Amino acid sequence: MTILLLGSGGREHAFAWKMIQSPLCEKLFVAPGNAGTAAIATNVAMSPTDFDAIKTFVIQENVKMVVVGPEDPLVKGIYDYFKNDESLQHIPVIGPSKLGAQLEGSKEFAKEFLIKHNIPTAAYDSFTAETVENGCAFLETLQPPYVLKADGLAAGKGVLIIQDLEEAKTELRNMLVHEKFGAASSKVVIEEFLDGIELSCFVLTDGKSYKILPTAKDYKRIGEGDTGLNTGGMGAVSPVPYVDAVLMEKIETRIVKPTIEGFQKDGIEYKGFVFIGLINVKNEPIVIEYNVRMGDPETEVVVPRLKSDLVELFQAVADQKLDTFELEVDSRSATTIMVVSGGYPEDFEKGKVITGLENITDSIVFHAGTKLDGDNVVSNGGRVLTVTSYGDDFQQAIKKSYQNIDKLNFDKMYFRKDIGFDLL
Repeated sequence: MTILLLGSGGREHAFAWKMIQSPLCEKLFVAPGNAGTAAIATNVAMSPTDFDAIKTFVIQENVKMVVVGPEDPLVKGIYDYFKNDESLQHIPVIGPSKLGAQLEGSKEFAKEFLIKHNIPTAAYDSFTAETVENGCAFLETLQPPYVLKADGLAAGKGVLIIQDLEEAKTELRNMLVHEKFGAASSKVVIEEFLDGIELSCFVLTDGKSYKILPTAKDYKRIGEGDTGLNTGGMGAVSPVPYVDAVLMEKIETRIVKPTIEGFQKDGIEYKGFVFIGLINVKNEPIVIEYNVRMGDPETEVVVPRLKSDLVELFQAVADQKLDTFELEVDSRSATTIMVVSGGYPEDFEKGKVITGLENITDSIVFHAGTKLDGDNVVSNGGRVLTVTSYGDDFQQAIKKSYQNIDKLNFDKMYFRKDIGFDLL
């Protein structure tokens, strides 16, 4: 069949890399894609949120399935757009409905869903510009550090963790009154800080049944030792070494099952990925956030560990036959290290020529922010490449990734040298 994959990052390159291995995938289009997807599929210069252009393309190319990588088209309702159009209804979209996508589109919606379905999460309240002083008063009732979250989509950067009460109040005013994150922070959720180790649980659901994918842990901060500004992610490890059968059973019974049951009780159509950001507090899993798509760079370690046919898996989701699907997972560890532009996550330059890609051995390079400029692959984003490796354990896999990063070069290239440091 012909498949259209929406997105342009490392997550989409990893999906494409896996999907073209399937005998079911005869032709793969990626919109808009990057230099990495261009080498294995056909890139299409089309925005993932231009639904009318997508409709025209899908009909013209006889596309039989649409796989949505990023959150924006989901929050804007691409699933509903297809469902409500007679000429598109027969084409499955792998991703939730617009209502389901509110789990990521609105932090407040997500918190209300968690509390309604008795899923463990941090205490919280939400505020607007009109109630900013109530928010400051609420901060006074909490212990530091203080967690401020922009309610809407802020490209993974809308969360602030602040030690000082007065600074937290100032930042709350910056977010609500001075629109620090634009429309995304017109409402802000203030949350109790939880102290523990974070991990990501990925679930694929057809709305009735589900499969839990391999666990992963990503590293969000730009600096070593988890310091500095938040990024979209600087590296990831799978599986998470400290997640044992006991913790996994708690995650499934207390969080995954009630989440999928909650979709059914609330009449939320959901055929796609649920990313559950968790924190392990004294061996008790608590939900920090939901995302309605796979994480990036976690996809670059989770997807390479899937032995099953990914297209077959997506077809089972579309047909609501996920309960009959046998998911096979590679027992090896996988790690990925993100190589970024100098200055990221603040100001950075694009268009830097990347060399050394042809010298990579025993690792997979997924392109995150690249494009072709003539015969050259050049940087085209803050996060540029991610180098994934397998190993008998995560230390061995990390070593391979770093050995291969040494073969890569572009001007002002940066990467963290301590991914996995907290797991040793």
